[in-house]
Amino acid sequence: MLEIGSVLGGKYKILSEIGHGGMSVVYMALNEVANKTWAVKEIRKDGKMDFNVVRQGLVAEIETLKKLKHPNLPSIVDVIEDEDSFIIVMDYIEGNSLDKSLIEHGAQPQELVIEWAMQLCDVLAYLHSCDPPIIYRDMKPANIMLKPDGNIALIDFGTAKTYEIDLGETTGIGTIGYAAPEQYIGSGLGRTDARTDIYCLGITLYHLLTGIDPCKVVIADKSIRAVNPSLSPGLEKIIIKCTEQDPKDRYQSCEELLYDLEHHHELGDAYRKKQRKKLGKFIMSVVATFVFAAVSVWGFISAENAKNDDYEASLDIAKASQSWSESCGAYLEAISVSPEREDAYLKMIDLFKESESDIGEFFSEAESSRWNEIETMVLDESVFGGQSSLKPLNVLQSENSSGYIKVCKEIGLLYWYYYQKDSDRYKKAADWFEKVKDLDADANIMYDIAKAIPQIEEQQIGVDVSVYIDNIRSLYDSAANEDDKAMQKLILKEIVTCLSSIKFLERIPSGSEREAVELLNDVENALLNSSLIPDSEERAEVKEQIEFASGRIEALIRMNKGGGQQ
Repeated sequence: MLEIGSVLGGKYKILSEIGHGGMSVVYMALNEVANKTWAVKEIRKDGKMDFNVVRQGLVAEIETLKKLKHPNLPSIVDVIEDEDSFIIVMDYIEGNSLDKSLIEHGAQPQELVIEWAMQLCDVLAYLHSCDPPIIYRDMKPANIMLKPDGNIALIDFGTAKTYEIDLGETTGIGTIGYAAPEQYIGSGLGRTDARTDIYCLGITLYHLLTGIDPCKVVIADKSIRAVNPSLSPGLEKIIIKCTEQDPKDRYQSCEELLYDLEHHHELGDAYRKKQRKKLGKFIMSVVATFVFAAVSVWGFISAENAKNDDYEASLDIAKASQSWSESCGAYLEAISVSPEREDAYLKMIDLFKESESDIGEFFSEAESSRWNEIETMVLDESVFGGQSSLKPLNVLQSENSSGYIKVCKEIGLLYWYYYQKDSDRYKKAADWFEKVKDLDADANIMYDIAKAIPQIEEQQIGVDVSVYIDNIRSLYDSAANEDDKAMQKLILKEIVTCLSSIKFLERIPSGSEREAVELLNDVENALLNSSLIPDSEERAEVKEQIEFASGRIEALIRMNKGGGQQ
């Protein structure tokens, strides 16, 4: 076994063991020259298995991964081989496999599973589009890593195979319980192809949504709603179609599956019922418009009352619904009825924050498209005197300026603290703060910070880092006055992230270092000397991040002592 502290190949320092199996041990290693962390997988002879057979499988996995380039797949950077071991150096993927999430928390939240499923569809579609196509053949929770940013990575390509090489009728390779029928020898269903991966994905989704392990229980009925009736009927139909016995009856491509996942709420009976209801409401609206033309005063009052009733009814439907998508749709309907009222906007924002898992984990790029609908929605002619060019936010701004400021700020904060797509969250937050930065002092501070962070990360010239520190101090002051403890924790952790950015630490102007250290100390006291972070691992992670930033800044102070320059 590799020794902790030893240097492999003259450049990979072994830091710690992070996992092990029958013949293999996985270590975390650091390339100190590049300041980059890697995963080192060591496979040694154990005398029980034919090492040549094991080696052949490893060579196949390596040759497969070397050709691939996708954000949800690991990359191999080095291979070191001797008589007794075979060592692979690859991307270190921080996080936990989904089988561990199932063990710790049981069935996973539906919206999270859908987001993971869409990412997996994208990965599989990429593999299937290779020339020749690569069939993964071993989809299961243990082979899916959930990273801290909420995205997933697909690992372990030991069973992957190119389609043109797979000439036999069956392979006999895969994990029992997750494997498609054609993967079993003697099935007579033909060779594995893209539809095999679709079956394995369907069974994996069933396990994630129900908590029922197909390795331990024979699953004859793929109905997820038989286990949990609150799950989406449309999603149930998708999983049943994925796991049909005959490949011809499944989805024929991942693109086809991805489309249905994106529109799963439209596949259920509840959605069709809602569409019929909307048609009925449209007819009623036409009748109400006719009556308004005939009896103007009475009709206007009646229409206003009806509008208020429709608005309240939509809010009630959203509150009572068990489906996230239906709730969101009901809030959008309320906004279209009375865009000048702020309640529906704010309740919809709260909907994006609410999750059975950690706060904000499921606010993905797909869900954020709902805000695009608000910005692009054109009001019906019956709303606001036939001015069909009006949009909800325009009406809110003109009719309820204080509500408009509050809504824009809250949407900006939603993107800042909850958005999964880390590369875009500051930009999208800044877009919303910009709408009201001249009307609200807090929004102006948040806008300056949200604009500055990407500029610092990209090392753009002309960014005043000292002003950036002043703004973050203002952000810290706002956290102290925040009643919502979850939001207070998010703000303080965001400050730690901002101040520990390598690009920021490289650009602290001389004279501002001590102020940054004091700010870090204040944040540490607020976060760690309170009940905001009860989890010991999370506390240790935050403390390490703060100590790293403080250490770097203290080093700068020592280096600059006596008037030296950075």
